[in-house]
Amino acid sequence: MKDNTYKKPNYELPQELPEEAYTYLVDERAIPEHILQRNKVGFVDGVFKFPFIKNGEIVNIKSRTLGKKFWQEEGAEKTFYGYDDIDNKLTIIVEGEFDKLAMEAAGFLNSVSVPDGAPSVGTKNYSSKFDFLDTCEGRLNEVSQFILAVDNDAPGKLLEEELARRLGWGRCSRVIWPEGCKDANETLIKHGPEAIKKIIDEAIPFPVEGVYWVNDLDIETLYERGLQPGLDTGWPSLDRHYSISQESGELHIVTGIPGHGKSEFLDALMVNLSKDEGWNIGLFSPENFPLEYHASKLIEKYIGKPFSDDFKTRMTQEELQTARQWLNEHFSFVMPDENNLTVTAILELAKILVYRRGMKALVIDPWNEVDHSRPNGMTETEYISHSLTKIRRFSRINNCHVFLVAHPFKMTKVEGKTYPVPTPYDISGSAHWRNKADNCLSVWRDVSPENQTFEVQIHIQKIRKKHIGRLGMVKLKYEYSTGRYFETS
Repeated sequence: MKDNTYKKPNYELPQELPEEAYTYLVDERAIPEHILQRNKVGFVDGVFKFPFIKNGEIVNIKSRTLGKKFWQEEGAEKTFYGYDDIDNKLTIIVEGEFDKLAMEAAGFLNSVSVPDGAPSVGTKNYSSKFDFLDTCEGRLNEVSQFILAVDNDAPGKLLEEELARRLGWGRCSRVIWPEGCKDANETLIKHGPEAIKKIIDEAIPFPVEGVYWVNDLDIETLYERGLQPGLDTGWPSLDRHYSISQESGELHIVTGIPGHGKSEFLDALMVNLSKDEGWNIGLFSPENFPLEYHASKLIEKYIGKPFSDDFKTRMTQEELQTARQWLNEHFSFVMPDENNLTVTAILELAKILVYRRGMKALVIDPWNEVDHSRPNGMTETEYISHSLTKIRRFSRINNCHVFLVAHPFKMTKVEGKTYPVPTPYDISGSAHWRNKADNCLSVWRDVSPENQTFEVQIHIQKIRKKHIGRLGMVKLKYEYSTGRYFETS
């Protein structure tokens, strides 16, 4: 948990802006003086001061030089600039303080700015850019609609998409700035307040699931950049068959005989995605209870050394603390109330993690630990279809991959030696396990008495998008002491 003890900044309310600051703000930036006074903008020793006011109290200050160097008060609370202007009916979110002031100049007091701008393009883990949402969650839940009026550049597009993902696509609209203008303040300077009013009036809702027009589709961008390859799994041989889509959340079904390593493999994959891509992961895994035990296994995979003192190469205390901090930043354990372990309860908590931590993957392991009470008259097949549809819808709406582990029904050893490789059709209850999935994997190993290796086979049995992978089988070697998987050659 984060420490929510913040330092309160000292700020003397400005009496009158010096001529240098007045000329820049009023004449060059086109911000009326009464708006500067309303927002208590100051200028001290050549530095502009933008106080962040929350519930009538100054909780932070952003300082900005004329040379565009920025900083905020150390240890102060990060929140929206203009927090007290959040409006329950409609709130406009912009990317900078001058854009917030420009919105006011156009008559929109119901506007706020994110505190730290947009994430840089290419940044794999930018969840810290959105930590400020934690302090605003209750207030934002009261807002019916948002207009995302952020910068018209690549970082702004990242910011727009992530805000819409966390706040909910159905509550958000976006704007199109005039040719040659990147943001609200530039539009105010070049075209005046009426242009901003027109742009806000013409804000475009994000597509709502189930209703799309061709003009809603970003076909030009797809044509220019092409279909994006999937993210690497951490094992090059597996990447040739199976990778993780960057374009949308997907439902991945993972099956296998109990004891063949489904959970270990999936944990290793999640660690790789967190290390390599900066992903934030949510884990619902009651079979790995207590949580400390599950955490220890993830730590082993991250450090590459045993957690237990049963091994001579045990990790050090320093390595443990390093891994613990990393794990805290990238993993959350999802555990609904013991009396409510339903799909709905799991997804409700997962939605909170999407908002608060930018979660990119949810693991449900295993399916048989979920409460599957169903209405009278609903068959098991109907229930599974309904549940998988709900899970897949969650993954797509929130652009969050869901990995669901499901055991096959009891299988018989071939010639009394080892089990056949199960498929999604072998999972108890319904053929929907394969039909509803985007991707299907089966984890299998030879348990015949004469086989004493730690070789594991990953069978790729369904790939929905052909540019993401192809069917096949890959062999990996399992390292018992650390829970890691390695290429066999």
